[in-house]
Amino acid sequence: MTINCKGQLIDLTKPKVMGILNLTPNSFFDGGKYTNEAEIIAQVGKMLSEGATFIDIGAYSSKPNAEFVSVEEEMARIVPIVELLVQQFPQILISIDTFRSEVAEACILKGAALINDIAAGKLDDTMLNTIAKHNVPYIMMHMRGNPQTMQSLTEYQDVVKEMILYFSERIAAARSLGINDLIIDPGFGFAKTVEQNYEVLQKMELFQQLDLPILAGISRKSMIYKVLNCNASESLNGTTVLNTVSLLKGANILRVHDVKEAVECVTLFNAIN
Repeated sequence: MTINCKGQLIDLTKPKVMGILNLTPNSFFDGGKYTNEAEIIAQVGKMLSEGATFIDIGAYSSKPNAEFVSVEEEMARIVPIVELLVQQFPQILISIDTFRSEVAEACILKGAALINDIAAGKLDDTMLNTIAKHNVPYIMMHMRGNPQTMQSLTEYQDVVKEMILYFSERIAAARSLGINDLIIDPGFGFAKTVEQNYEVLQKMELFQQLDLPILAGISRKSMIYKVLNCNASESLNGTTVLNTVSLLKGANILRVHDVKEAVECVTLFNAIN
């Protein structure tokens, strides 16, 4: 199970870690933390040295009820940072967290290696064509609506079954355009209640029937701190527990704020196996 990132084959049969770099002032955990080039370079260097295979950069917060950000503002936040990091770390594999094809294309042209789309192309009709044009790996997440409406769209007859149908349709749409390297993301916290998030995690191995790598993005989310009655800053231990469960359920990529701890999870998981 491999993906081709800028000519480099990445083997996902052994799980990999994706470190998160938020360029938004309002992200739920680390919003506004990295505000200048020196801080950004230091944080990315730290994540790479701790063992991150990918660095996922986002400039539009997708937390529930996140404020709208214009295309122009998203581009202004993210494109210069992609340029900076490619120059500073020539071998870096940058993932771009965006649902907008214009942003995706601009970042790919500056050296980004893959696109991470919370909407799987459903919020931008030209996204799949852009991915096909540039032939980059594409992460498709499950969500209903958009960040402003998703938490009102949590009614399911069978959440996992409906998610598998959703992914089947999106995979077929991508394959019809010749997109080869696809990754699915269950979208923990997106159009799902806390209880539904845990049901999806409990049954996550069922997504393996889609025969694609699975990304788990649970890091410091409310499904952890609401159960533990704490807050995001106190939820690292809970994140580690659920990252471990994700690996046991078939996750190929852990998307995390805390790279060192996630890499330790993967190392111990590999030792078991």
